[in-house]
Amino acid sequence: MQKLNFPVFNFRFKNSENKVAIFDEIRKKFVLLTPEEWVRQHVVHYLISVKKHPKTLINVEKKVLQNGISKRYDVVAFRPDGSIYLVIECKAPEVKLTQKVFDQLAQYNFILNATYLMVTNGLNHYFCEINVEQSNYNFLTDIPELNLNQFE
Repeated sequence: MQKLNFPVFNFRFKNSENKVAIFDEIRKKFVLLTPEEWVRQHVVHYLISVKKHPKTLINVEKKVLQNGISKRYDVVAFRPDGSIYLVIECKAPEVKLTQKVFDQLAQYNFILNATYLMVTNGLNHYFCEINVEQSNYNFLTDIPELNLNQFE
């Protein structure tokens, strides 16, 4: 698989029927290794290892309903109170991060109401903070670590 713009992480792989699978720490199972999954697993390890986000507060590939249509987000990170801290849209490295990708993430966030959004293809990452009161967003250089002390 292609080298991505993330730190190097240790992954578990297995081969089955000439297909490679990667172990997902959140779903606790091996999943087919596609280019998008390669990016998603880097994001998950980034959240856990670099941002120190608890595994128990991360969800991967869950369905949401939007206007009666079933959609599936890539990664969501929660706060301990159950509110959504961060929504992440992952694309394969060869996919350009266009306005359409940002619009897809923004539509998910109408339902999820996250404070932060991230879009990545593994090579380029974009982060933003949502300001609900002013109905706008500010681009950031990174996502801040979740302050777990405020929930004690």
